[in-house]
Amino acid sequence: MEQKSNTFLETEKIGKLMRKYSIPCIISLLVAALYNIVDQIFIANADYLGSYGNAANTVVFPLTVVALAIAVMIGDGCCAFVSISLGADRKKDAHQSIGNAIILCIAASILLTAVYLIAMEPILTFFGGKVNEQTYVNAREYFFWISLGVPFYMFGQALNPIIRSDGSPKFAMVATVSGAITNIILDPVLIFPLRMGMKGAAIATVAGQILTAALSVWYLFHMKAVKLEKSSFTLNGTLIRKFLVLGITSFLSQASLVVSMAAVQNMCTKYGALDPVFSQAEYAQIPLAVLGIVMKFFQIAISVAVGMAAGCIPVVGYNIGAKRKDRAKQLFVYLLAGEVILGVIALLIVELFPKQLIGIFGAANESAYYTDFAVKSFRIYLCMMPLATLNKGTFIYLQALGKAVQSTLISLTREIILGVALPVILPIFFGLDGLLYSFPAADILTFLVALVVIRQTWRELSSDTQQAGKLKEANG
Repeated sequence: MEQKSNTFLETEKIGKLMRKYSIPCIISLLVAALYNIVDQIFIANADYLGSYGNAANTVVFPLTVVALAIAVMIGDGCCAFVSISLGADRKKDAHQSIGNAIILCIAASILLTAVYLIAMEPILTFFGGKVNEQTYVNAREYFFWISLGVPFYMFGQALNPIIRSDGSPKFAMVATVSGAITNIILDPVLIFPLRMGMKGAAIATVAGQILTAALSVWYLFHMKAVKLEKSSFTLNGTLIRKFLVLGITSFLSQASLVVSMAAVQNMCTKYGALDPVFSQAEYAQIPLAVLGIVMKFFQIAISVAVGMAAGCIPVVGYNIGAKRKDRAKQLFVYLLAGEVILGVIALLIVELFPKQLIGIFGAANESAYYTDFAVKSFRIYLCMMPLATLNKGTFIYLQALGKAVQSTLISLTREIILGVALPVILPIFFGLDGLLYSFPAADILTFLVALVVIRQTWRELSSDTQQAGKLKEANG
């Protein structure tokens, strides 16, 4: 029997709902991030790949994030729209948006795969793949097989938030975790005893993505709050525009990483060639490999930050649709506090244990230059983690409220304008160190903008809460 709506989202305690939805979402996003990170760990510890394989993985990483950015724009946007629709008891909008999101995701993934395969060489070159010959050979091999898995990867990632919006966060988590476990099992087998190198790492990743996609397809036939119909798959331009707008922030949070990494990786190549150590051919790949590793740790921390906020989207959306802005305000407090605590924990880890972190990625097999540059990179590049996590949480919460314009503008400021301009400008004055300073500088400047929006949102929610209380007293 079909549920009328997810009414418990309006009645259960906010803290309990946040745990119920955010924890599975965090795990799902962490696992998604770990796909590439696990590959890099095993690649780095294979003596026949080492930092060349690490650098190749760094080159390809932003290209997998492009696929993720498109997928989460569709999935998170649809998730927010479905949640608001269910809260307002608009069932037709809910099931039609899901059907349209599925078609959109499949079409976009096939197109992206074609672009990757056709334009492989210029794409890899743009992201620094030709820093030296061995890095390019490894990057090309890895990218070819990863490209073939893009449709499965995007489908699984897009369906994940949609499954959560249907009231099944645990299944969404299981689908993603199952794929990651498959990857973790296959990686060491294909890389070490079979010595399949970059090809083996990529095949292990794609196998996990196929499993996640298959489990997501199974769930579509067993949905709870929403039931798909034949009419769900009739394209509706109005609905597509509505939910894509709500997913723009999620897109920017991922796509910005791509744009920023493109700038960083190009500056690595340019200013590394001017460095007395890294201008030498045998060390040329080190800055690229190291910054890729630092960004992977950032990806782990930010996955928790985004998961904490994205997990709240169904709760916020439903309560906004149900006119319960008092509960949305309470969730806002919990979310911001959680984001700051997360950032502080991440900061302590990178400042206190940089050598241990870099050791996970095969530092024992590398030169002292590798370790020294890695320690400095961790400590400088990620020194403003509390602001980074708070900023991310703010972007996504505004998205959940339906404030797509404000959310998008702040995201553009951080991710595109500052995320590209500072890595290009600061190295002019500070060389390779300028790349490291660019990241915390961008987070500080973004926080100043986010603070204004946080205060404005707080006042709006407080005003609505007070008016609701007065109305309740008048009717009582």
